[in-house]
Amino acid sequence: MAKKIKKEEDLSIEEKLAKLEEIVTVLENEETPLEKSLEHFENGIKLFKDCKSYLSDTEKKIQSLADNLNEN
Repeated sequence: MAKKIKKEEDLSIEEKLAKLEEIVTVLENEETPLEKSLEHFENGIKLFKDCKSYLSDTEKKIQSLADNLNEN
C-alpha cells in the first residue's frame, strides 16, 4: 500500500518546523537555481506564518487556562 502524502495544512507543528529546516538547507545551497529557491522561499514563508499562528493560538489557550486557574 502506498504511503499517503499529507497536505501541508494537515502537518503537525513539528512536521512544519522540520520542513522549514529542510527549506533553509536548500536555500543555503548555492547550487540551487534561483527559480527553485524562490519556490522554496515562498513555501517557507507560508510554513512560518502557519507556525506563528499556531503558536499564537496556543499561547492564548495557555493564558486562558492560567486565568481560569487563578480565578478559582
